[in-house]
Amino acid sequence: MNNSISSHIKDASDLLGTQNGSQKIWAIGGGKGGVGKSLVTSNLAICLSLLGMKVVVIDMDLGGANLHTCLGVPIPEKTLSDYFQKSNTKLADLLTTTPLKNLKLISGAQDEMGIANLRQVHRSKLLKQLRELDADYILLDLGAGTTNNTLDFFLSADQGILVTLPEPTSIENTYRFIKSVFHRKLAHLEDFLEVSPLIDKVLNSKLNENSSPAEIIEKAMQIDPVMGEKLKREVQTFSPKLVINQVRTQADIDIGFSMKIISKKYFGLNLDYVGFLEYDATVWQSVKKKRPLLLEFPSSTLVKNFESIIHRILNLSK
Repeated sequence: MNNSISSHIKDASDLLGTQNGSQKIWAIGGGKGGVGKSLVTSNLAICLSLLGMKVVVIDMDLGGANLHTCLGVPIPEKTLSDYFQKSNTKLADLLTTTPLKNLKLISGAQDEMGIANLRQVHRSKLLKQLRELDADYILLDLGAGTTNNTLDFFLSADQGILVTLPEPTSIENTYRFIKSVFHRKLAHLEDFLEVSPLIDKVLNSKLNENSSPAEIIEKAMQIDPVMGEKLKREVQTFSPKLVINQVRTQADIDIGFSMKIISKKYFGLNLDYVGFLEYDATVWQSVKKKRPLLLEFPSSTLVKNFESIIHRILNLSK
């Protein structure tokens, strides 16, 4: 069964072979819950592991950790709660095996105290220990919402991936997440304190209002051309990827292209539409069976969907 999946994505191994060998961290987030972040995280991890990569997935959800179910793993005895509550616990101590030998899991906190109350020093410690894990790829399944912790983990990753549904509320939440990440990124840059009032104004504006994040760059150029150019470069380096989940029609698929255009016009940033996942009832069947989707249903159309997505992401993250 694994060979069947591997045959679909075997060409991606050439792309992986061109990597410089350094560890990569991918963060999967965006908007509210229920859009399929855990589905995307678990199956991208499976694809990478079947290509021979050492992969660790970490459930960063608060009190609602469910990534273990997507991977066909019982509730782990050790979770992030142990890491937050016991000072001598290391992330490596929390690794749980999965049905794939190259894929390991760190289960999310079973209560909301841990990640929700993380201070900067604790976030830095956690990020440092992430880099110390024995893995080629580390995938973070971020919780819902736009807390500073969620935004900071998204920004700290080598690759940020947004998941949304082809529904108005989900799309709006994704834009709100992008805007919040954008603001958080600029807030960390002390050189741009002079335009911070404008940044706050833009953050509080609606998407269809005249004021936009792209105007921050124009204003910065007027205040200080050097600062403006630096700000422009910072914005250009922020290039999140987008996955549309549960598409049923061509119109649903095209939403990704529209979001890419709007993000460029309004935010001034490149939102890379890396692919879509077709609506497939096997998703819920695999959850009920507590088996990884790609292993339980290797002939599902989603296998080809994930093949396309993994090719696109690897191409853009070389």
